[in-house]
Parts: sequence; structure tokens; C-alpha cells
Amino acid sequence: MPAPWRARADGIDLFVRLTPKASKDAVDGVGTAADGRTYLKARVRAVPEKGAANAALERLVAKTLGVPAGNVSVVAGGTARLKTLHAVGDTERLAEAVMKATGG
Repeated sequence: MPAPWRARADGIDLFVRLTPKASKDAVDGVGTAADGRTYLKARVRAVPEKGAANAALERLVAKTLGVPAGNVSVVAGGTARLKTLHAVGDTERLAEAVMKATGG
């Protein structure tokens, strides 16, 4: 199965399927889209209004990866359920953090 992220020179791009208005903030493993792409499954308590769910997702992913919240940002899919987040940092360490978080 392909990884739910792509290496970049300054970090990684992480593919995420977000579920807002959940009972808790959590990363729930890896899923596969109909087109075969893999993504990280995440849920946040925030509602999808005025960027609140995206901000909560950025904080959750930053905590999961062990980087400052300012190092993670939504770069594509701001209003869609499937999003691309960019995390700045050491590519290898960030990839290891993703694998640890997903049980891989």
C-alpha cells in the first residue's frame, strides 16, 4: 500500500480525510480512496465553519508529528473532505512519525 504522504525538500505533504464534528480529536489510521490513493483518517471536534476544522486539524497533525503547530498548514482542499497538508521539518523523522501514528 502506498504511503499517505509525499516527501518534499523541506518536509512532507500529508493526504488526510477529515471528519469534523466528531466526539474527539484523533488520527484513526489509513484509508484508501476509490482511485487507490491512500490517506490518513482524522477527526476533530471543531465544526467546518470559518476554518475552525482546518485549524484543529493542523494542530492535531502537528501534535501527532511532534512539530510546532506553525509547521503544519492546509495547502489544498481547504473546503473539501480530502485535504493536503504540508508539514515542515526533517522528512525522514516526519515520515517515521506518520508510520508510528498509523501503526505502520
